[in-house]
Amino acid sequence: MASPAIEMAETIQTASINRAPSPHHDLNPSTAASVKQPVTVSSRASSPAASSRSIPLSAVHPTPRRTAYPPLPDLRFEQSYLASISQAETRGRVVWITVRDQMLLPLIQGTMWTLVLLGWRSWNKGAELGGRSIGGRIRKWWWGVNNWQLPEEQTRRTKAEFAQQYASEVADYYTDQFSSAGQD
Repeated sequence: MASPAIEMAETIQTASINRAPSPHHDLNPSTAASVKQPVTVSSRASSPAASSRSIPLSAVHPTPRRTAYPPLPDLRFEQSYLASISQAETRGRVVWITVRDQMLLPLIQGTMWTLVLLGWRSWNKGAELGGRSIGGRIRKWWWGVNNWQLPEEQTRRTKAEFAQQYASEVADYYTDQFSSAGQD
């Protein structure tokens, strides 16, 4: 038996589900940003004696904002999904829209974002100290001022030297691991 708290939460959640949503009513409910109400400035004349004791008119009635921003988009899943399937005529079209919106597009978006990050990381690693831009020059100058050895100079080896060192490390590993194999 579940706890009474969980049963109450399930009851509230089940009661709040709209079993028959209307695409015309539930697509994008109006918000406070949907209605534009301009600021009005009154032109009341104030006496000099009253103005010294009261709040200035510019503080009470501020000037209107110059740019009018569009209303915030409704990014809830249910609203965008209902808008997508409102024009579907067949059940197959609804399935295609669901698979496209919930599986394919997030997969493509995640793949593209990962490729962008991997490309940026490799480009940035190569351009960090080897760049000829002003940033690379400043970085090299700063490392020189502090008498730091540039990472390029620390690891600058030819491919043949790298292969030779790698082969000797592998040979040493196998010699250490298997030199006593026949002594068992």
